[in-house]
Amino acid sequence: MSIAFLFPGQGAQHVGMCRTIVEKYPAAKDLFDRAGVQLGFDLASLCFDGPQEELDKTNISQPALFVSSLAALEMLRVENPDVISQCRIAAGLSLGEYTALTFAGAMSFEDGLRVVQKRGEAMQAAAEATSSGMVSALLLQDDAVQQVVERAREAGRIWVANYLCPMNTVLSGETAACDRAETLIEEAGGKPVRLAVAGAFHTEIMHSAVAELAAVLDSVDLQAPTVPVVSNVDAQTHSDPSELRSLLVRQVENPVLWEKSVQLMLGGGVDQFYEIGPGKVLKGLLKRIARKVPCETVNDSP
Repeated sequence: MSIAFLFPGQGAQHVGMCRTIVEKYPAAKDLFDRAGVQLGFDLASLCFDGPQEELDKTNISQPALFVSSLAALEMLRVENPDVISQCRIAAGLSLGEYTALTFAGAMSFEDGLRVVQKRGEAMQAAAEATSSGMVSALLLQDDAVQQVVERAREAGRIWVANYLCPMNTVLSGETAACDRAETLIEEAGGKPVRLAVAGAFHTEIMHSAVAELAAVLDSVDLQAPTVPVVSNVDAQTHSDPSELRSLLVRQVENPVLWEKSVQLMLGGGVDQFYEIGPGKVLKGLLKRIARKVPCETVNDSP
């Protein structure tokens, strides 16, 4: 068996996440305690009790998912340590790439949390500076999606932000262009789904976040990962710390190549996935990419 770990990104957060894990596993509670001190606010309370609208803010949801996913990893470390030792490769969706790199020893928990906090704050500020958003285009082939993008640009700036799986692509851009894209997706026979995010992530609208993210990454001691981690930017693994820094900065403005990332792992022989952290989004995407390959979720959801 060849095992891969997947770590979720923004959008997987929900009130109540990780509560039972923290109650049962001291190592998970320790992560939340340390995070609360470092962040300067009660992260555990926001994760456990909400409110949801506060938890959904980019500067809150990113550290919340980072810590919650690593707490779920601590549960797995106790319940099934052999799975962790057998993991051969990892990937994370957008924010989840930082979780994957921390799991793989490329950065410490404290450094990872510091970077994620700054990333969330900078992206939230960029989102507030321009009215923008994201919309999923479901049930459309890539060429039809590209036609939607080209026509929606008559209303404003818009790009493909996430290549998630067959017939599921996420567009990201100015609000007027997203509104136009929703109409065009329906006209093309697809299904539009507006995402509950603050702004146009993985596009040039996030450019103002780049300098701040680059600065905090430069201050972090990055190491070569002990487990290969697939980059969102090019769907390849990298071991050189300077390359990792560059790719993490580029990720803010570049589309997420999730389907290609999963295909890379499958091509390398992975035949068992574990989604570690809140939600089941990545398990659902995997079913659309490779229906018969199993994926277990590691969280405290029913």
